[in-house]
Amino acid sequence: MDIREILRQVRAGESDWQIHKAVGVNRRTIRKYREWAQHEGLLSGALLPIEELEKRLQQSFPETSPPHQQSTLEPYRELVEKLHGEGVSGKVIWQRVQEQGYRGSIGAVYRFLKHLKQPEPGSDAVVRVERAPGEEAQVDFGYVGYLLDEEGQRRKAWCFVMILSWSRHSYVEFVFDQRIETWLELHRRAFAFFGGVPRKIVTDNLNSCSGVDARGSQKR
Repeated sequence: MDIREILRQVRAGESDWQIHKAVGVNRRTIRKYREWAQHEGLLSGALLPIEELEKRLQQSFPETSPPHQQSTLEPYRELVEKLHGEGVSGKVIWQRVQEQGYRGSIGAVYRFLKHLKQPEPGSDAVVRVERAPGEEAQVDFGYVGYLLDEEGQRRKAWCFVMILSWSRHSYVEFVFDQRIETWLELHRRAFAFFGGVPRKIVTDNLNSCSGVDARGSQKR
């Protein structure tokens, strides 16, 4: 945890106890930084960047390093790195680690992701595949974790995505089951949204549904 996060919570009116519970830093240490921030005039106006805060902290306390602790996500590092590498969003990663017992905040997830090593630019080769207008649509249907339904109940959810290969226009919808009736209805609504039916459907990353072409026959 960095000094900027502590100051952000101090400025938000959180007590030393609340900050201690949130970030795991000793309350005496929090009180010390609260008093320091007040003396430095850091409790109002724009919050300084972390580099500037650490510089000023070092000037005030030469023997003290900014407070740090191991991330609460460390036990889930392998899962987080895998999902992050697959391009999964921070919100969905948070939902997935919650399923594994994680009780931390979504903010901790975003801070953890911020420090993960980013892939080297140009490390993956990309081949552009050209398709004529109306020739093809790509369909992806995958599990995304838990979402709230219309009644506010927390349920397992899946995301359906159809993308037109030529224009890259897309249709996205979240559902709470994987029934074949739902699968077909998702296609019907996507076709209605696009105002037409492509000649071919290409499926990818399907959990349990088989691919179907635009005429409704099973793909072999």
